[in-house]
Amino acid sequence: MSPAAPQQAPTVLAPSGPPPRNPPGPRPHRPKRPAGLFEPVQLLTAFPDALRKLHPRDLVRTPVLFVVAIGAALTTLSALVHPSVFTWVIGMWLWLTVIFANLAEAVAEGRGKAQAESLRRARTDTVALRLRDNWRVGTDLDHARTEAVAATGLKPFDFVLVEAGELIPADGDVVDGVAAVDESAVTGESAPVIRESGGDRSGVTGGTTVLSDRIVVRVTSRPGHSFLDRMIALVEGAARQKTPNEIALNILLAALTIIFVLVVVTLQPMAEYANAAQSTTVLVALLVTLIPTTIGALLSAIGIAGMDRLVQRNVLAMSGRAVEAAGDINTLLLDKTGTITLGNREASAFVPMPGIQETHLADAAQLASLADETPEGRSVVVLAKERYGLREPAEGDLRGARFVEFSAQTRMSGVDLRWENGAVSHIRKGAAAQVIEWVAMYGGQVPDQARRFADSIAASGGTPLLVGVHDWNGPRVLGVIHLKDVVKDGIAERFSELRRMGIRTVMITGDNPLTARAIAQEAGVDDFLAEATPEDKLALIKKEQEGGKLVAMTGDGTNDAPALAQADVGVAMNTGTSAAKEAGNMVDLDSNPTKLIEIVEIGKQLLITRGALTTFSITNDVAKYFAIIPAMFASAYPGLGALNVMGLHSPTSAITSAIIFNALIIVALIPLALRGVRYTPASAHDLLRRNLAVYGLGGLVLPFVGIKLIDLVVSTVPGLG
Repeated sequence: MSPAAPQQAPTVLAPSGPPPRNPPGPRPHRPKRPAGLFEPVQLLTAFPDALRKLHPRDLVRTPVLFVVAIGAALTTLSALVHPSVFTWVIGMWLWLTVIFANLAEAVAEGRGKAQAESLRRARTDTVALRLRDNWRVGTDLDHARTEAVAATGLKPFDFVLVEAGELIPADGDVVDGVAAVDESAVTGESAPVIRESGGDRSGVTGGTTVLSDRIVVRVTSRPGHSFLDRMIALVEGAARQKTPNEIALNILLAALTIIFVLVVVTLQPMAEYANAAQSTTVLVALLVTLIPTTIGALLSAIGIAGMDRLVQRNVLAMSGRAVEAAGDINTLLLDKTGTITLGNREASAFVPMPGIQETHLADAAQLASLADETPEGRSVVVLAKERYGLREPAEGDLRGARFVEFSAQTRMSGVDLRWENGAVSHIRKGAAAQVIEWVAMYGGQVPDQARRFADSIAASGGTPLLVGVHDWNGPRVLGVIHLKDVVKDGIAERFSELRRMGIRTVMITGDNPLTARAIAQEAGVDDFLAEATPEDKLALIKKEQEGGKLVAMTGDGTNDAPALAQADVGVAMNTGTSAAKEAGNMVDLDSNPTKLIEIVEIGKQLLITRGALTTFSITNDVAKYFAIIPAMFASAYPGLGALNVMGLHSPTSAITSAIIFNALIIVALIPLALRGVRYTPASAHDLLRRNLAVYGLGGLVLPFVGIKLIDLVVSTVPGLG
């Protein structure tokens, strides 16, 4: 460290730290079916379920289909009393309309049941080792008494001992020990993860497997209400509740149906007065074409498919309301670390004080970092090696050295070196405030230039670490290490897309305001909250909501629970604590904070799909009116023949063609309902204009073409032409 000092290169093997969060090596994923993928074979496999849904108990939940089913029954009865080809064909296609509508929901539910079956295989009749009531956290496990109980008999606050190779019997928190856990049964991720007591990685899920060591789990779930139970129920559709918008749309469809029923009922006396009385079959056909059958048939499938798209991305939504709210989000709160930045700050430069050689600073920084097992500490050693060729001292070269490990309390690491002449060098590296305090403690003075260097690095978005030394030349600061927080590639473009969607982004960070501002500018977020505490997050969410905005955020710790519960969309990480998962209304099984952006896009896609198909359904009915109204009254009012713009062959072929098209269009739209309308970021005005241009105009034109083509075929059938 000094020219006069003997050059006995110090070396001590770096102390072994805690096991890595994720073991090194490739992380293979299970093959995932792309969200929204539709295969025609699904129609065949779902057909039996569609027939079972013909039960009145199921039909009455969808007023539009219930009315169509009643109309189909009346038409079938009419065909039995007054048989004709026309009546039988109309009756058959009305039943097919109901079945096709059920088929859309059955296909959507069928995909969820396939996922549920794979999850159910992870839930077995497990026997748990429950620790006796006198066991307390911290008690020696080797002498603890256990009892074997069925996993179904566990209650909240029971403590269970799980060893290597055993299944975790219930959801809970690790309160003792650390272990590698295989969560592939839930997340599909084959690489094990570390779960340990304390901190934000203590949550474990029932049905996962402990691979190494042993842990004590405090049960947090009630029998039948575990995370896996809820996930199975949700993906099967058994626990799916209609969202507020879906309920409102159902009420509107029911109201329209009642209105059109009254219209058709009162139409018959008027038709008799005009000597144009209509049969029951024709009146039912008119009613079915008047009511919005298309969206009524697809509405449930759209909602189920929205949940399915989330499950495909390993996100469990506790309610449909959360999915829908994601589509209406105004403000997005995002943690900086791991979401906006890569998460691990890396040493990028050594900035020496005047009179200090940069290699001297790098050598001291490397020695002080040998006992720092954090990613930042290791990056200092790597930078010194790559930039100046400084190697870690060989084993045995640091005889007599005392290492100071990095800790969150001291925020410093270092080494004390004893030279052959008896001189001692104390080297420390750490946060600026702590190193300044350490130098001052020994009576040294920290020059203003060191503070300016540190402030300059912080203002540029970096993190400054100071390197100090106390030797025969006295206590002093050698220089500053520049740690750079690397912003993820493409994240600025993602935030730009969110801005076009009308979403305001706010970065949440514990960094000082100078660092936070620089990162926010580089990433392109709209605002930031620096030195954030749990209370600050909660206050920010409430402030946004008081302004009438919907807020989304992510979190994984117990201290995030209040904010997750307050947010309209709270996405908890699966690696987090049980408190966080209970507080949020979504859980990300992959624990990827950036997925919040995808969740917002899925929510918007759900709303856009529903709006697009509603627009299509309404305009779709217009063409059917042009087919049926002239067919019904042209004989009594010849002037109505001018409305037969499609040039349909006859009244019977016109009505038949309209009813057939009404049924077939449902089947044709099932893939779109399940896959979802492709979403591209745009303003609400642009989205409305696109919907009207594509689905409004398409819904108007397509039936004219389709009904005409069907009429050309139907008119060749005896009894219909």
